[in-house]
Amino acid sequence: MNVLWNIQKKRRYISHDDITKIAQEFNMSRMELEGVVTFYHFFHRNDCGKYTIYINECIISQFSGRDIIVDAFEDAIGVKVGHVTDDKMFGLFKSSCIGLSDQEPACLINFQPFTNLTPNKIKEIISQIKKGKKPSQICDTPKSVIQYTPGNGKTVFFKPYTIYSSLSLLKKYNPEEILEEIKKSNLSGCGGAFFPTGLKWQFCRQNKSDQKYIICNADEGEPGTFKDRVLLEEHPELLIEGMLFAAYAIGASQGAIYLRAEYRYLKEKLEKLLSIYRDDGKLGKEISAKIPFDFDIYIHLGAGAYVCGEETALIHSMEGKRGEPGTKEVFPVEKGFNGKPTVVNNVETLCAVPRILEIGTDSWLAIGTNKTTGTKLLSVSGDCKNKGIYEIEWGMNMRELINLTGAKDTKMIQFSGPSGELLSEVDFDRNISGEDLTCGGSVIIYNHKRDLLHILKNYSNFFVEESCGICVPCRTGNFLLNKKIDKLILGHADEKDLKDIKEWSKIIKTTSRCGLGQMSSNSLNDAMKKFPEIFKQKLIENTDYNESFNLEKSVEEYDNIINDLTSDYE
Repeated sequence: MNVLWNIQKKRRYISHDDITKIAQEFNMSRMELEGVVTFYHFFHRNDCGKYTIYINECIISQFSGRDIIVDAFEDAIGVKVGHVTDDKMFGLFKSSCIGLSDQEPACLINFQPFTNLTPNKIKEIISQIKKGKKPSQICDTPKSVIQYTPGNGKTVFFKPYTIYSSLSLLKKYNPEEILEEIKKSNLSGCGGAFFPTGLKWQFCRQNKSDQKYIICNADEGEPGTFKDRVLLEEHPELLIEGMLFAAYAIGASQGAIYLRAEYRYLKEKLEKLLSIYRDDGKLGKEISAKIPFDFDIYIHLGAGAYVCGEETALIHSMEGKRGEPGTKEVFPVEKGFNGKPTVVNNVETLCAVPRILEIGTDSWLAIGTNKTTGTKLLSVSGDCKNKGIYEIEWGMNMRELINLTGAKDTKMIQFSGPSGELLSEVDFDRNISGEDLTCGGSVIIYNHKRDLLHILKNYSNFFVEESCGICVPCRTGNFLLNKKIDKLILGHADEKDLKDIKEWSKIIKTTSRCGLGQMSSNSLNDAMKKFPEIFKQKLIENTDYNESFNLEKSVEEYDNIINDLTSDYE
């Protein structure tokens, strides 16, 4: 992957000859390597321009004025989306969610962020680039807007933190004791799966191996999610120290941060911080602890694939393969990266670890609910006044959250992203907790002006685009569901189409290999249950649509007319 990135950055595309040479170097077939290159959105087989522009396709971007922004870019550089200027100066491409949903409309230019775009701002950006300015010199620094933290001393993530302050505990506890503290805390994976963190660490520790790995999953690709980006901007030291504790507990000597390509602008900052930890003896050989240990961290850059948020797909990507999910015959804690025991945790989970150890597990357990302890980070965007990050105590009522966001006339909320749950007003009295409504991190608010079917179409386009294609139910099933949504939008659907959606969704959910397929139809089915009147209005019987031409029926009618005329003539 590093070699491919180096060539992509240098040449702006990966040529036929490049693939031949790389394949020979890594003892791969050309076709195998071609499959890897074409799997990722940000590797190009043709020149993508000296300045490559990626515009966000997600629904939040569309509702924030994406079409106007696209028109402005097309006017400014003179080509349509998906094309490169004749002089190879600019390339204009679409992309899935780029993690800037609180600052839309936004784009990436050579992977530098530009936020809160307007047509005039775009003209100025392109003008400056044409005059020789680098995107890195004129880009925006994404704002980390922390809209809410809990009171009464319950703020965990966003209270002040002094670098290294939690690491003194490495001398107090041995690895088994650290592991027991994390198990006691009931900390669960914060990316959406909610698997007990301490249990995952225990499984990995129990597997004997000459090498173990800790991988931070910094590939948050769920549309509307940006909490991990904010943690990387505001408290990257928590992540590094969380990985240190994890390595100490399970006996890992190597760590990696799998950083999504859309966050490439954060890579230099993270690498500088890692160097500081190494210089101060907090990373590397003989790290000071009750039982001294070796551990270091490097950054692995993704290349644009939502499915790589799934841990086995992420591991395959790190190994230089297509980011396709594996079967769960053997879990990563047994056989993961390079065939060795591996723990994969996301940014928020690892950042929670030093905080829990710092405040004490009893204090952590006193926050939240019985099933979900502590606090949770929510990325809030959409039709609300106060977009940004909310650190809430588990158990908060939905209406309280809606009031905090300043949302008005709220019709529905997409909870945990398009693969999560679509909430209607009947859900607004529920509580955010493991006992009721769980959330991986994305909260998108919609008011009554929004077209539900348009939203569902955008979600479906996303899942069709991001499916790795390895299993038929996900690859074909999502494509077929997408066509059913088209029929509904056009008013061409009937009751059978609604039945097909339900039946096909069950097949996709129960037979897909990974969470993408298993969760992709959630919102569509929620919408059918909670907003049945919208679907009913779109059925053929309630529209002006004329059914397609029926040859047999028309021939029969023609024969009847001819017979009648013949009869009259006789």
